Amino acid sequence: MKTSLDHLPVSKQLELERIVEILFAEFEAALPKASSKVRKTGRILKIILFGSFARGGWVDDRVSGYKSDYDLLIIVNARDLADPCHWEAAEDRLLFDPQIKHDVQLVIEPLERVNDLLAKGQYFFTDIKKEGVALYERKGHKLAEPKSLDQAEHIRISQKYFETVLPYAQGFIKSAQLHIREKDTNHAAFLLHQITEHTYRALLLTLTHYSPAIHNIRTLRGLAEDLDPRLIDAWPRYHRADRRKFELLRRAYVEARYSEHYEITVEELEWLEARVRVLQDVVETVCKERLDGI
Repeated sequence: MKTSLDHLPVSKQLELERIVEILFAEFEAALPKASSKVRKTGRILKIILFGSFARGGWVDDRVSGYKSDYDLLIIVNARDLADPCHWEAAEDRLLFDPQIKHDVQLVIEPLERVNDLLAKGQYFFTDIKKEGVALYERKGHKLAEPKSLDQAEHIRISQKYFETVLPYAQGFIKSAQLHIREKDTNHAAFLLHQITEHTYRALLLTLTHYSPAIHNIRTLRGLAEDLDPRLIDAWPRYHRADRRKFELLRRAYVEARYSEHYEITVEELEWLEARVRVLQDVVETVCKERLDGI
């Protein structure tokens, strides 16, 4: 696997150094929350940069406000350590650290699962092994050689995901509209979150056969937009008010159900519903194009 970051400006290389520093610091702080066995033996085995910054095609568009994310695959040595709860503090620090100018999206998986998926020819991890840049690697923990997936099998798997996951996401929309009309704002926000999450899952699974087991739609959005830039336009982000609405949607998975302090207006929900519809249309177009072109 590649290890050089020479294709990136020095400022970006320094940002990535800072990101790795934070990840290790917060990993050590989170270990006491793990099981006793994992607490003693838990390790980060690899940190791999993938996506646009690894390929050299990142975007920093001041006109639209869109900036590419840093996409990182963190490989750990125990399944328990892949639980998102162990990485929440790290994600918060990465979001607010003044030295880091781009959002950071984390995909965390145990080595055993990554190697199992590589051995099955899973596209997502095969591409990472081919295009990714290792920011950290612990000696003695190799990635498996990817299997070449049969084309007919690839088509069958992609078609199955497209025909099941996207309709599931689309099925929530009428319920969300009903709750918006009835001013049941928290329930509507949760449903719009679910539509967004599963719409992104549909795209990721159709195109790569993989979607991380998370509910963080900011991470899912970043992974999806890296696959096709047409998805970027679904969420305007030049104005702070628009970015705030997406953040309200991201928080809805937990806070709309459990926090008495969560507040969202009908007008904000109507805006979010319109953007979700745009997202679904673009995802359907991208998936159909990919399936037709296979």
